[in-house]
Amino acid sequence: MVNNILKAPEGSPSDVEDIKEKSDYLRGTLKEVMLDRISAGIPDDDNRLMKHHGSYLQDDRDLRNERQKQKLEPAYQFMLRVRMPGGVSTPAQWLVMDDLSQKYGNNTLKLTTRETFQMHGILKWNMKKTIQEINAALLDTIAACGDVNRNVMCASNPYQSEIHTEVYEWSKKLSDDLLPRTRAYHEIWLDEERVAGTPETEEVEPMYGPLYLPRKFKIGIAVPPSNDVDVFSQDLGFIAIVEEGKLIGFNVAIGGGMGMTHGDQATYPQLAKVIGFCKPEQMYDVAEKVITIQRDYGNRSVRKNARFKYTVDRLGVETVKAELENRLGWSLAEAKAFHFDHNGDRYGWVKGVEGKWHFTLFVEGGRITDYDDYKLMTGLREIAKVHTGEFRLTSNQNLIISNVTSQNKDAISSLIEKYGLTDGRQHSALRRSSMACVALPTCGLAMAEAERYLPVLIDKIEDIVNENGLRDEEITIRMTGCPNGCARHALGEIGFIGKAPGKYNMYLGAAFDGSRLSKMYRENIGEEEILSELNVLLSRYAKERNEGEHFGDFVIRAGVIKATTDGTNFHHE
Repeated sequence: MVNNILKAPEGSPSDVEDIKEKSDYLRGTLKEVMLDRISAGIPDDDNRLMKHHGSYLQDDRDLRNERQKQKLEPAYQFMLRVRMPGGVSTPAQWLVMDDLSQKYGNNTLKLTTRETFQMHGILKWNMKKTIQEINAALLDTIAACGDVNRNVMCASNPYQSEIHTEVYEWSKKLSDDLLPRTRAYHEIWLDEERVAGTPETEEVEPMYGPLYLPRKFKIGIAVPPSNDVDVFSQDLGFIAIVEEGKLIGFNVAIGGGMGMTHGDQATYPQLAKVIGFCKPEQMYDVAEKVITIQRDYGNRSVRKNARFKYTVDRLGVETVKAELENRLGWSLAEAKAFHFDHNGDRYGWVKGVEGKWHFTLFVEGGRITDYDDYKLMTGLREIAKVHTGEFRLTSNQNLIISNVTSQNKDAISSLIEKYGLTDGRQHSALRRSSMACVALPTCGLAMAEAERYLPVLIDKIEDIVNENGLRDEEITIRMTGCPNGCARHALGEIGFIGKAPGKYNMYLGAAFDGSRLSKMYRENIGEEEILSELNVLLSRYAKERNEGEHFGDFVIRAGVIKATTDGTNFHHE
């Protein structure tokens, strides 16, 4: 029951709310339109619903102008994202995803910043077959997009594999327990028969309700000292507290999120705030009640202001905490001490518990494919055929060949060497600390390149890095083609947000451990200006930094940029 003291913003519901309300719990007319062979596309209303099924319609923007000249419809294709809590895949599941990308996709797999697989280039008439084969591999795409809880992330640290295993189990339970209850997905894609006589008005979503959430909702679980999941960027973050080698519970953080809109100062990235501590078995109760608060008080009129971070900032952290504890019927304990010292991956071979080994592979841009001189996809396919452990997709778009037995290590090492698979140590630390979203040609929101351009830009930045003796200095650098934040640009010590073709807003000053946002340093600049600015800044950093000082901290101490102390002052001092 909604507390009368707390109110959602006033205003008419957005068009998406209307679409959800009329959708019969996310069914819409998807079943019918997916059978229509006249067009490779689907109506916009159904595309909005499609997100809740883990997919949405795109077109190849590289071909858009030419197809218009030929009076053809856009080169429609679907992006499909898998729900895979904690980023853990079996070798058999890896082989299925590899095979599907060849049969129905664009011959590549994208490792996303939320620790899962993303496939591009799937034609409408292949979607059902693709989803059914994913389901047969004991994976699914339910709620991988849409106004629901998304893929639950958790730490992938190979050197903490025992704790990781436990945290992974909690992330999987959270992901499963927070799924929508509607059977729409199973009916549309898996041919499940709808139960005869079920009234269409019957409530089938005890937590989400018939309108689901105002916007997407993200959960991440971090294990200090690594903040590899960027826990403060999550709507709801859990920070594992380990004492004497045992997991005793989690600090709870609320109200993070990276997206914003250019020119709209009412939108901004924000970091989650720690509000207390809960025991592991209390996680689901906390997550469910937080989600219901967002369901009841989130902004359903203006989607740009609909994320949970705006609900928390509008109502106040203490008010939201009090409402959470009221709904829980018990109080969170005082937050426990913790410390983060990085948010990156640890590359190469690492020995974990029980004699198992883990190899972290650097995957630039998260793109699994075969290049002319680098057979990455083929090499991983051959490894999957003999691997008896698991694959872990990291939140930095890299891959861990995990839980390799001592007996199997030599065989996998030989395949790594045969296919030239690399831990990235031949690259600069800057490149290994880079991350980019997909952007062009498939993302309809992209204003500029990201995945295809960042490696080219880093080639040129590396000349500056090398000249200044900074080749082994870890500096996080992130690029997105638009301000939606899929590569968590506001947490890069150097960040770029696409503004127009070849033009970016440049940001500086985020914390290396993910605990401070960046701030805009230069607006709407191209490559020449970017390199000119970085030439000066990196030279100064090499000469003037304190021992152990990270680049993000240096630019603030040196007065290059003001610190962003909260998302609400992201756009100003």
